[in-house]
Amino acid sequence: MKTDSDSFPDSNAAVDEELFDVVNEHDVVMEVLPRSVVHARKLLHRACHVFVFNTSGQLLIHLRANTKDEYPSLWSVSASGHLSSGEGYDVAASRELFEELGLDGALEMIGQFPASAQTSFEHLRIYRLVSDQQPVFDGEEIQEGRYLFPEEIDSWLSSRPDDFTPSFRLLWSWYAETYLSSEV
Repeated sequence: MKTDSDSFPDSNAAVDEELFDVVNEHDVVMEVLPRSVVHARKLLHRACHVFVFNTSGQLLIHLRANTKDEYPSLWSVSASGHLSSGEGYDVAASRELFEELGLDGALEMIGQFPASAQTSFEHLRIYRLVSDQQPVFDGEEIQEGRYLFPEEIDSWLSSRPDDFTPSFRLLWSWYAETYLSSEV
C-alpha cells in the first residue's frame, strides 16, 4: 500500500514545484510526482518539442540558459518543455511555444518517440510550425537563438555534436531522414 511518503519521497520538494505525470513504457499515467523526484529517479514522463522554420527553410534553434538543470548551455530545438500533470501534448506544445518564444500558430504534430535515456526518459512528441513571426526569447530559458539552414545544422552537428542536447541530435537526425532526404 502506497503512503504519502512513498509518493513524495523527497521531503525538500517545493510545495509549488511542477507536478508531472509519471507514465509507463506505453505512455499510460501511473502516478503524479514533483519534477525533482521524476528527474532524480529518471522516471518516464512526457515532453513536447517544436521545430520553428521560417519561410526560407531555416530552423530556429536556441542555446539553453546556463541555469537549466538539464543540458545547460547546449543548443536545442526551437521550443520544448514538459507536460504538466493532466495536460495534453497539443496544449503543452502551444503553451511552450508561446512561453519560450512568444509565438503562436497552427502546429503540426509530425512525430512521436518513446521514452529512453536519449530522450531524458521522456515520451516525446515533435511539432512543426512555419512562421516568419519574430520570436521574443524568454531570458530564463534561452540565452540566444538563431535561424540556420539544414546544411548548416548538419555541418555543425558533424563537427561538434556535443554542442547539442541528445534529444536535438535524435530529433534532427530523424527529421532530416524523414523530411529532407525526400526533398532531394
